[in-house]
Amino acid sequence: MPSRGRLLKILVGLLVSAALLVYVFRDADVRAIPGLLARTHWGLLAASVALNLLSLWARARRWAFLFPPGAHPSHLFNAVMIGYMGNNLLPLRAGEVVRAYVVARRGQRFWTTVATMVVERVLDAIAVGLMLACLFLLMTVPRELRWAALVFISADLALIAALVLVAVAPDRCERMLGRLVGRWPAVQRRARRVFATVNEGLSGIRAARHLLPIVLWSAGIWLLLAAAVWTAFRAAHLELPWGAAWTVLAFLGLGVSLPSSPGFAGVVQAVVIIALALFSVPRTEALSFSLLLHASQYFPVTLWGLALLLVEQVSLADASRTTGVNPASLRT
Repeated sequence: MPSRGRLLKILVGLLVSAALLVYVFRDADVRAIPGLLARTHWGLLAASVALNLLSLWARARRWAFLFPPGAHPSHLFNAVMIGYMGNNLLPLRAGEVVRAYVVARRGQRFWTTVATMVVERVLDAIAVGLMLACLFLLMTVPRELRWAALVFISADLALIAALVLVAVAPDRCERMLGRLVGRWPAVQRRARRVFATVNEGLSGIRAARHLLPIVLWSAGIWLLLAAAVWTAFRAAHLELPWGAAWTVLAFLGLGVSLPSSPGFAGVVQAVVIIALALFSVPRTEALSFSLLLHASQYFPVTLWGLALLLVEQVSLADASRTTGVNPASLRT
């Protein structure tokens, strides 16, 4: 039975998704959406799906370089697909537990694997922050969105600074942390555990020969994702520039940080509509595109992940029982 805290988080996520779904459908011409979807160029949509899946393969390749030198992790692509499938079907991103478990049962330490996933999330946040910063420089963003993005960018800059400090001077950072929370032993113990996890996850970045592959694979991930969104534009007969694809990605990066139901229902639709409004796309067309994009990314990943779950012969129950980890604790 989930704890009261977890049940509350699940309820909040469901309420957020429900509220956003009401928001996106409220002023749209719902009757026009089937006709818009029927016009889809299915060949281009298939290309968009392939590009999205290729970005997940690139993510698995980058993940290998986040492990300490000499670790030689295996089955990373399977783990990535299973993790995304779990996040699509289960609350609180519980797929992350299974993702870490798939790799750990192939010979890697569980907490080392978790540490690399924490660093991976930080790298993704940095990429989203860079996209938002470029958006500010190139476009006029509504004030309400500007404040949300500024908060994200500020947190992003703090993450970058913290990552650099821990990577360059881990011992000094640990001593500083001890001085800051030394008055509260329980807080200190937890803070030291978190610090040790992040510090271990930086082993791959500290290796000079890993740095360039991490940068190149990170660029590849986001280029493939932008290409997937741009191709989906063409599949939906939206003649939009590359900048619109980057804008959608940046807003999706903001949106997925919100609590939501499994699969980010409502969140994807709302942020895509807001992003495309900057390019004067009518609300109904933007909603239709958001449904198309979400479905093209949700169903292939979920079905492939379910198939790989059978191949790996693991389950969320196995992972939780073996690791003793609360899925929500892996969220960053």
